[in-house]
Amino acid sequence: MTRPVDLAARRAWRQGLAVALATSAYGISFGALSVASGLDVWQTCVLSLLMFTGGSQFAFVGVIGAGGPAAAPAAIASSALLGVRNAAYAMRMSPVVGRGFWRRAGATQFTIDESTAVALAQTTPRARSVGFWVTGIGVYVGWNISTLLGALLGDVLGDPRQYGLDAAAAAAFLALLWPRLRGRQAIAVGAAAAVVAALLTPGLMPGMPVIVAAVVAIAVGWFNWFARAGVPEPGGASAAESSHVPEREGLP
Repeated sequence: MTRPVDLAARRAWRQGLAVALATSAYGISFGALSVASGLDVWQTCVLSLLMFTGGSQFAFVGVIGAGGPAAAPAAIASSALLGVRNAAYAMRMSPVVGRGFWRRAGATQFTIDESTAVALAQTTPRARSVGFWVTGIGVYVGWNISTLLGALLGDVLGDPRQYGLDAAAAAAFLALLWPRLRGRQAIAVGAAAAVVAALLTPGLMPGMPVIVAAVVAIAVGWFNWFARAGVPEPGGASAAESSHVPEREGLP
């Protein structure tokens, strides 16, 4: 009989691969836009290999495309600000990755939006670990392949935004997020962060709206303003308890 732990790990595999496919497809758009902004194919591929965080990469080529090489300092600043969020992800993913210098060093390149989202959507320690590594490695491989394709075929593809690849990645995130929005507090955190980011995006440089929205989300979540007093959020206690139950061999 299949153990519950095995079922959770298989679910994490499926979700990780689905998110990796959806996100990797969007790499075609980055490759095409990067070349159109003035970078060559080699420079475009190096960005995906080393920087490997989609928001920062798009911010970098967007600023370069608008201001040319002279805008390089502003492009670096914008991409660095967007990358700050990955430091917060790293702290949250530390217990998921586990101990060991080389293990943690290898995980740094894969600690991104997608791998964090899939890992946190799981219910057991093993499933979270599977979700993190499958998603992170899958996105890394797929993103770099699609970046190369987009850079080489940019002129043939035309405007990559017409294919709606950005919507595919957003839909994958929504599919992971939706089951967790079962209580007023979770909905309030997400809504507050989304509203703040949307309002600040037109007026602030890339990266700053994300940071401010994260601070707002932490504040709303920390003070628990929208949760009913004495009433646990749906799935809150059970999910927390299940996340700390050790995996044991021989379970039916």
